[in-house]
Amino acid sequence: MSCWMPGCPALSMCRGLAALPITCLERAKDLKTRLGILLHKPGLGHKTGSSSKLQLGSRRRDSSREVLEWRESFDQLLKSKSGVNAFHTFLKTEFSEENLDFWLACEDFKKTRSKTKLASKANRIFEEFVQNEAPREVNIDHETREITRKNLSGATSACFNEAQAKTRTLMEKDSYPRFLKSASYQDMSRQAASRGTSKRSHT
Repeated sequence: MSCWMPGCPALSMCRGLAALPITCLERAKDLKTRLGILLHKPGLGHKTGSSSKLQLGSRRRDSSREVLEWRESFDQLLKSKSGVNAFHTFLKTEFSEENLDFWLACEDFKKTRSKTKLASKANRIFEEFVQNEAPREVNIDHETREITRKNLSGATSACFNEAQAKTRTLMEKDSYPRFLKSASYQDMSRQAASRGTSKRSHT
């Protein structure tokens, strides 16, 4: 575009470009050409985008199936990391998440191999969840509490088994059915079912 008016931006731009050495202009053109080739190369962006979409779709299908499996059994829920997270969020609304936290702490405790760590972990779990007036005391009977206390004297990976089993039964019979009836799970399962239906309609 040419311009004869004094102070015209286009004229200033043209003068500025004209003042640049030829080599700079050639390099700029070369760079522009290379960028154009890279952007239009097949496989840079288009293919990656397609594969990431496929992976995302696959993850959604897997998670949808998982959500629906949670209602099959309490075991299915506990096997799923996202299921445990969803259940934990629900338990917080009932102020009873300490039951699941204790169960998870026991699962982690069983994986401990060092005898020294086993003893210190056992005491920490007992003080946090099991003893009378514990900060996050779980709902177990006095007899189970005392059995667990005695187990601490020779801590093994099985010393919380009875208390953990009682807590698990309590969650399975009490909190788990309420979780399945909760608005949050009902909403998740509806979405999962609709994704499954839409997948079948496209195949």
